[in-house]
Amino acid sequence: MIRLKGMTWKHERGIAPLLAATAAFGERRPDVTIEWEARSLHDFEQYPLELLAGAYDLIMIDHPHLGEAADRGLLVPLDGLLPEAYLREQERGSVGLSYASYAWAGRQWALAADAAAQVGAYREDLLSEAGLQPPKTWADVTRLAAELPEGRRIAMPLVPVHAFASFYTLCSQLGGGAFWQDGAALPLETGEGALALLQELMPLLHPDSADSDPIAMSERMARTDDIAYVPLIYGYVNYARDGFAPHPIRFADIPASGDAPSGSMIGGVGLAISSRCRYPELAAAFAEMTVSPEFQRTTYFRSGGQPGHRSAWLDAEVNRQSRGFFVNTLRTLDHGAMRPRFNGFVAFQERAGVLIREFLLRGSGSRKELVERLNAMALASYRARG
Repeated sequence: MIRLKGMTWKHERGIAPLLAATAAFGERRPDVTIEWEARSLHDFEQYPLELLAGAYDLIMIDHPHLGEAADRGLLVPLDGLLPEAYLREQERGSVGLSYASYAWAGRQWALAADAAAQVGAYREDLLSEAGLQPPKTWADVTRLAAELPEGRRIAMPLVPVHAFASFYTLCSQLGGGAFWQDGAALPLETGEGALALLQELMPLLHPDSADSDPIAMSERMARTDDIAYVPLIYGYVNYARDGFAPHPIRFADIPASGDAPSGSMIGGVGLAISSRCRYPELAAAFAEMTVSPEFQRTTYFRSGGQPGHRSAWLDAEVNRQSRGFFVNTLRTLDHGAMRPRFNGFVAFQERAGVLIREFLLRGSGSRKELVERLNAMALASYRARG
């Protein structure tokens, strides 16, 4: 019996579809078993990939780790293992920049098994009973907060990584250009504008926002009636499905500052193979099956996953079972923004998130000075890469 080990993150969306894929793969290859372990969302976002690559064969990864992975030889490039025609189909079937986010230095290091970005979320029942609609613009967000009845609030996850995500999304939307890549600075006006908007929202937010990540906030939103709307949150399709939690959540495009819901910091998860894997061809065969269009829009979704292939996002039955989660947020993902992926960016992101969160909770300070400090940190991280 050939045994492979895999690592994902601890949520039904992260583990359940991989267990289903393992069962399906076992029918094809009964001589292969894959054992999956799961780590917390924080560890998924921040845990050193070097440690994971040393212990596991298959790894669900976040794309900002790619620069480090390539520099240190932690992963096996998939373009040497999978057919060219399959990879080209994956590229055509990408949701926004999902497939491209796992390409680095001319190689493809992971497949977009799961696609995500910051989207809007709302409780349709709570808005309807107040005669309100989900916001389309940032001005609509502040109006909605003022019009919600007593006991209802808007909210946003603001633990450091997600404070960073919302800041990055707003900078991408307001500025419309790349920054912190190839040594490029974030324009002061753009960064100050993003901070000003976040500061305007802070007094309106549910007090749990400061210590919530997307899972904790989705749980509270689905199990109590005090959060009616969230303008920026990584969507979890599970909460849109019947029976997952007491109250279903609907998802929508993020508020726009222009004609399109642009700039959302894409997330999602890529399925990668560790360079220590003794059976890379078998691991690649598992990945090929798991991220294939047919598997994504059937077993992967039905098992609790959030597919990464566009065919699933456009599938009528998938959307019927998820209250339109995919079609109602697809514009946001197609207009999403990709983070830098140079070696050292993940550490910068964590430090930057702490500073942004502290600034917002403090409620005062120089926006210009914070943006200048973030730029200096990003440049230092970029110059020290490798």
